[in-house]
Amino acid sequence: MMKKNIYQDLLKLEVNFSQSAVIPYRLSKNGLEILLITSLKRKHWIVPKGYIEFNLTPFESAKKEAYEEAGVLGSNETLEVGTFKLNKPIGICVIKVFTMEVSEVLDEYPERNDRKRKWFTPEEASEKIAIPEIGEMIKELNYKLKVA
Repeated sequence: MMKKNIYQDLLKLEVNFSQSAVIPYRLSKNGLEILLITSLKRKHWIVPKGYIEFNLTPFESAKKEAYEEAGVLGSNETLEVGTFKLNKPIGICVIKVFTMEVSEVLDEYPERNDRKRKWFTPEEASEKIAIPEIGEMIKELNYKLKVA
């Protein structure tokens, strides 16, 4: 009888983990604007996102990512605009997505040399963003935020 390889069983395990993301926005004279940032490796347009830290709520964790990745600070008032799943090589990732009205855009922040950031209209942002599920959430923001 052949000895079973323990690693074969480990590879079959399904791991679930959680992340949270924030859609940073502002209201300007031109209407609603969405801030997107580039991903580290492929330079795709994304929103700030990361693992939910054990001592923070999902929104607090996403807000921290917004500071680190995009250099923005914002309101504590938020809407949870959706949840979706991504299949990643290490397992299934469940991502909660929140809104955050930006109150301050910083010049100095941890990942300023690693990412670009740019404001877009909701229509532009929903087309440019690399994650279609978040693009759909952006399309509904005018309605959900009750912006004219």
